[in-house]
Amino acid sequence: MNFVKRAGLSLWARKGRTLITLATFLVISVMVLAGVLISDATARAEENAKRSVGAEINLTMDMNQLVGGGSMRAPRIDAATVDRLGALPQVQKYTYSMWDRVILKGKFTLVGGGPVDPMGPGGTVGTGVLDTSLLPDFRSGKFTLLTGEHLTAADKDSRQLLIEERLAEQNGLEVGDKVTLVGNDERTMADFTLAGIYRDPRPATEPDLQYGINPANMLYGAVGGLSALASDGNGGLQVGEATFLLEDAEVQGAFKDEAKRVAGSALDGFELDANDKAIQQMTGPLKSIRSTATLAMWLMGTAGAAVLALLVNLAVKQRRTEYGVLLAMGEKKSNLIAQQALEIVLVAAVAIGLSSTFAPGLTQSAAQALLGQEATAARKKLDSWQAPPPGSTGLGEGTNWDDKPVENADPIGKIAVALDPADLATVGGIGLGIGLLATAVPAGAVLRLSPRTILTKGK
Repeated sequence: MNFVKRAGLSLWARKGRTLITLATFLVISVMVLAGVLISDATARAEENAKRSVGAEINLTMDMNQLVGGGSMRAPRIDAATVDRLGALPQVQKYTYSMWDRVILKGKFTLVGGGPVDPMGPGGTVGTGVLDTSLLPDFRSGKFTLLTGEHLTAADKDSRQLLIEERLAEQNGLEVGDKVTLVGNDERTMADFTLAGIYRDPRPATEPDLQYGINPANMLYGAVGGLSALASDGNGGLQVGEATFLLEDAEVQGAFKDEAKRVAGSALDGFELDANDKAIQQMTGPLKSIRSTATLAMWLMGTAGAAVLALLVNLAVKQRRTEYGVLLAMGEKKSNLIAQQALEIVLVAAVAIGLSSTFAPGLTQSAAQALLGQEATAARKKLDSWQAPPPGSTGLGEGTNWDDKPVENADPIGKIAVALDPADLATVGGIGLGIGLLATAVPAGAVLRLSPRTILTKGK
């Protein structure tokens, strides 16, 4: 009788042991498969998060360097330097901005609400922008352009403005109307044309966190036109921040290296932020459940493997007489080991097949419940962050601006578990490896003995 037939008969004859081995293998398969499925699902969710955030690099003020250096003056960088960075091959689009106080002149008045004259009578913030359509609030949909057109690089040196709809309604302004602005020096004056009217959903009584003004009074203008009103407008155009939209997220590292080489010391006081904070905020719950699932997988898999090894070792010892008789009849030792291995392979194959039918559903339910808890906890932590009072750095209140939540980057609370052939191959390889190792060690120890020794010593 060949060893394949003997393996089938042996499994059938020892139904109790076969079922116990099957159950052990099933536990191992389900736990390993669950760990693999969660790992794959979280990896896909992280990739989707990166794509949703986009391939973006922000040139912003480095607060740590600013405070550590003992200076509270915001750094500036030449617009010409930023233009050179925008011309790098990794960049698809870019914009930059600067701001200064401007004063609304003549019959026009600011919208009331919030702090009273935080920048003096008629004073507000004028932000000069190269391309307003690339501002984060417009790209995310938080701000909506109601009428008119965005300011672009073609309007760089023009005198055009975008104003908020409440300011336009209060003063009866429409696209094409003229507005007179005075610079921070309270002497330089120029007329600007309204190029568009936008909507900011923030209430008038909620001061802007960065500038402390009523958000309805924020003005956006062509960067060259507004810079002519700035207190240091006699020098070259200087900007305070920039945004670079890259061709692909994979080139972020290459762009950073090239930008540092091109700009050199001009980047002192700035940092190149690759939206890592937004990605970390979104994927924090994913990493948490992945580590938990991986730990559970290894613990349960190791415990299951130990139980399996004990079962196989016991089974081999119980079959010492069988091995002795077969060897005495001339059966090869290799066939006996192959028979034992085949029995394990057959049981493992059935266990893996069974696990593939219900493990994805169980994994989806368990992972979703765990992820929902982690996402809820993460959202509560983000919602609990409180900004310091307007005009404060937050140091006295113990507030860390680095902990400020990133808008439109909610923690991910859903994943989709999907089974593919590669997952089954991974689970099969691990399960068969455990089974064969557990079989080979005790079987090899027995078969090193002679048939006479095995039969005389019995069990």
